[in-house]
Amino acid sequence: MTAPSFASTLPAAALEKAAGIRLMIFDVDGVLTDGGLFYGEEGEALKRFNALDGHGIKMMQQFGTAAAIITARQSPYVLRRARDLGIAHVFQGVHDKRQAFEQLLQHTGLNAGVCGYLGDDVIDLPVLTRVGFKACVANGHREVKLRSHYVTQASGGNGAVREICDLVLAAQGNYEAALAPYLA
Repeated sequence: MTAPSFASTLPAAALEKAAGIRLMIFDVDGVLTDGGLFYGEEGEALKRFNALDGHGIKMMQQFGTAAAIITARQSPYVLRRARDLGIAHVFQGVHDKRQAFEQLLQHTGLNAGVCGYLGDDVIDLPVLTRVGFKACVANGHREVKLRSHYVTQASGGNGAVREICDLVLAAQGNYEAALAPYLA
């Protein structure tokens, strides 16, 4: 007996919404990180990123879905992580995420319907409510969960981003191809 495919374990409605996504947008604090802030001697906030999440972003981009970041905080660590992952569109220090999203759409030439967003708090709602695929991390705010097509099983900073990247790959029929090099 064969194991069920990964896609068959996911909600059909979420797969349908993620199938046409060409750009997946991520918040940082509470999504790409666990939301905790560690302050260094100079006052800078240190951040811990998850390697599983990073590899998921790389695989998703390899199969044609770009990634972007929109975050309220400003950090050189976010820029470094984005550079390491090949994320070209990074908006930091953004208190009006709707405005940053509009700029992102202008830069990419995409419409909101082919974008996805993974957030965790109410500051994310101005973008989340406009995109074609809406997702929230497991430990996100209830109002964000209520408005999402998919709530991850993993919490922010602990594999939630990877879960979304895998879902997007599966929805677009690329999950098995993304795994193939590692199973050869």
